Amino acid sequence: MLHPQARALLDFIEARGIPPTHTLSPADARAFYRERRTTTQPLPPEVAEVRDLAADGPHGTIPVRLYRPMGSGVEPLPVLVYYHGGGWVIGDLDTHDVLCRQLANGAGCAVVAVDYRMGPEHRFPAAVDDVLAATRWVRREAAALGLDASRLAVGGDSAGGNLAAVVSIAARDAGDLPIVYQLLIYPATDMRRGHASHQANGQGYLLTADTIRYFHDHYITDPKHDLDWRASPLLHPDLSKLPPALVLTAGYDPLRDEGAAYAEALTAAGNSAVYVCFERQIHGFVPMGKVLDEANAAVALCAAELRRAFAAA
Repeated sequence: MLHPQARALLDFIEARGIPPTHTLSPADARAFYRERRTTTQPLPPEVAEVRDLAADGPHGTIPVRLYRPMGSGVEPLPVLVYYHGGGWVIGDLDTHDVLCRQLANGAGCAVVAVDYRMGPEHRFPAAVDDVLAATRWVRREAAALGLDASRLAVGGDSAGGNLAAVVSIAARDAGDLPIVYQLLIYPATDMRRGHASHQANGQGYLLTADTIRYFHDHYITDPKHDLDWRASPLLHPDLSKLPPALVLTAGYDPLRDEGAAYAEALTAAGNSAVYVCFERQIHGFVPMGKVLDEANAAVALCAAELRRAFAAA
């Protein structure tokens, strides 16, 4: 059953006449996403430091934002490299600022958020190229940034969860980027969009089939790209020897089943993967702690699992 707080949020969105994302231009969709966050997100918690930096990328510099948690000293910190959600079309460093602060303080780690290029201006695989380059930059510059390169995790929500899964596979295959953990929050893992939850949850729960198609078509140019593991990590033929993972999904999310399938595939391939489904929640709920109590529990779970993974590493 849908959580009453999630139901109330959906009713509020409908009553306010907020236009669905797929009816907007990418520029307007980005602006709406940025502006509406104050309605659902908690106030940004204090952290010890926030710095806007620029990572080297294959097509120029990539904006990144470094967070250091409250209470941190001069010792090198473990680091989570975080990729924001938004369908590879919307979202930025500001839309996920609160969540990055929460994860930094909760896990006692640094967080580096990555502002990768998005569609339709920069289509697949531009986002993949950018997040890989930025993550390699974080490892290369770790000492200068006060970070512990031997304890580097990746994470993201939705499109960002997709990118975190892809970076983990690419890093394993290249052998030059050790990653100790992957935090996959309702990740998109299969661009074919054929799992049953796409039908069951495709209308009425914030992220609709129409909006998913809008995001997909602004990111993917060629239908063949749906079968490329850099777009659909679930389709990689070898998912063994990957970092431990937390895969978190929501019960009323069209992406629920492909997230669950990815967790199953990770486990079947011999990896350590924890799967948790917040059965009463909708896609995108994790940053919405101002209006959804279970969002705060989800953030606390993510932070605790990160802290545990860094301690083990």
